[in-house]
Amino acid sequence: MSKLLDNNKPIYLQIREKIEDQILRDILKEGEQAPSTNQLVNFYKVNHQTVAKGVNQLVDEGILYKKRGVGMFVSEGAKETLIKKRKEQFVDNYIIHLIEEAKILGITDEELITLIKKAKERV
Repeated sequence: MSKLLDNNKPIYLQIREKIEDQILRDILKEGEQAPSTNQLVNFYKVNHQTVAKGVNQLVDEGILYKKRGVGMFVSEGAKETLIKKRKEQFVDNYIIHLIEEAKILGITDEELITLIKKAKERV
C-alpha cells in the first residue's frame, strides 16, 4: 500500500480507491482477507471514522464483506463489479470530454482512433 494521500480528495475516498486498486491489480483476491480498519488507521495515521467511512461504502456495495470476529474479506465478483464501475467512470470522466473536444477540432472518428493508438504507443 502506498502511504501517499493528497489534499485534493477526501481521505476516505482515497483509502477506498486504494483498496479497490488492490483488488483490480489482484493484490487482494476474491475471498482473501482485506486489511482491517485498525490496520488502515495505523498505516495511514488517520481517524478511525475516516477509514470506516471508506470501508463501509465498500461493504455497502458488496465489494467487501465482514465476518464477525474474523475481519473483512473481498467478495466474490468484486473485481468484475469494480471493473464495470470504473469503465463507466472512465467514459464519463474522459471519453465524453475527449469526443467533445475532437468534435470542436473537427477530428474524424478515424483520426481520433489513430491519435489514440499513437498516444498508447508512447505510454
